Amino acid sequence: MAILSLLQCRTWSKGDWLIASIGIVLIVFSFSFSFDSTSDSIPSVDRSDLVKLKLSSKAKDRGAFCLDGSLPGYHFHRGSGSGSKRWLLYLEGGGGCRTIESCSSRAMTRLGSSNFFEHEVPFQGVLSSDPSQNPDFFNWNRVMIRYCDGACFSGHPEAEFKNETRLFFRGQLIWEAIMDELLSMGMSHAKHAILTGCSAGGLATLIHCDYFRDHLPKDATVKCVSDGGYILNVPDVLGNPTMGSFFHDVVTLQSVDKSLDQNCVAKMEPSKCLFPQESLKNIRTPVFLVNTAYDYWQIQNGLVPESPDLDERWAICRLNIQECDAAQMKVLHGFRSSLIDAIGEFHEDKEGGMFINSCNSHCQIRESWHSPTSTRIENKTIAESVGDWYFNRKPVKLIDCPYPCNTSC
Repeated sequence: MAILSLLQCRTWSKGDWLIASIGIVLIVFSFSFSFDSTSDSIPSVDRSDLVKLKLSSKAKDRGAFCLDGSLPGYHFHRGSGSGSKRWLLYLEGGGGCRTIESCSSRAMTRLGSSNFFEHEVPFQGVLSSDPSQNPDFFNWNRVMIRYCDGACFSGHPEAEFKNETRLFFRGQLIWEAIMDELLSMGMSHAKHAILTGCSAGGLATLIHCDYFRDHLPKDATVKCVSDGGYILNVPDVLGNPTMGSFFHDVVTLQSVDKSLDQNCVAKMEPSKCLFPQESLKNIRTPVFLVNTAYDYWQIQNGLVPESPDLDERWAICRLNIQECDAAQMKVLHGFRSSLIDAIGEFHEDKEGGMFINSCNSHCQIRESWHSPTSTRIENKTIAESVGDWYFNRKPVKLIDCPYPCNTSC
């Protein structure tokens, strides 16, 4: 209303108009910082850390499109020196969409359309080119693949007949097109390679881990690191199968079952094969799990989802673990126990590795990878742990004590 009043004035002097114009600019500028606190902002980033967007050159011919029909893309920082034949691919996360309506809404955001992608993003954490931030992988070829299909890079166009809004379910084709592009750019000669990703990107890492391995040289050292992707299939606090229902709807809507392990799909309801507790049983390539036992995304979306049936105490606790009472903490500790039980079989895998901490966080390999303030278990950062595992310096099977014991969180 203040801006509208200013614009309705007609009798001001030039000096008054100049002052008003400056005021309007400052107001708009301040809104640009506060409007969306969940977006990938890049405050105080060195320009050398920003990597430009590239839309896929092979996507159109392959019919690989984002939800809205725009071309998918990625950010690529070429390796150097000893890292020139080493590749690290990072799959962006961002949840998923389970209905035509939610996918249609998503298609008008950066998670469903490259029209809204940032033209430059900071490469930090596992993607950083700073050896003090990223000691083992700083000079590798590093790629961040943008997420715009809403189904963990695993949707199939055969499912498109289900909608009348002309959404594109092409996640699998996006994955294959960008893989082909990177292989033609030198990845086909890789000596070392890692596929990683966070959240939905962590799930996608597990889905595509063996495909990644099979398309690289046989003598290459290839491994996968899933961050925040170990989603549990447990009932919520009201007894509802919230996460199971969500996975079922996503898999059904976009025919994700065609991207899942077919031996698993033949044995059980396909969406169960999307859960890591099942998918890890069938992955041939070595995998490292980075997860927190008190994952806030899982707590807020799976264990204690927003609901009119939720009592007021849970409504506060789900958003801030520090506000949980003793009874609620018992439930959250039970959630941790479910995770420890679920990874029991994987814990026995000699080639596997894990860093399961007790922070109330979610994605960690970009945000808490390696710095003086990074999360630690047994005084080791996630970066040190993954590096030791990848290069076979020592086995890494780190499981933290229960919250709030870890003071590095």
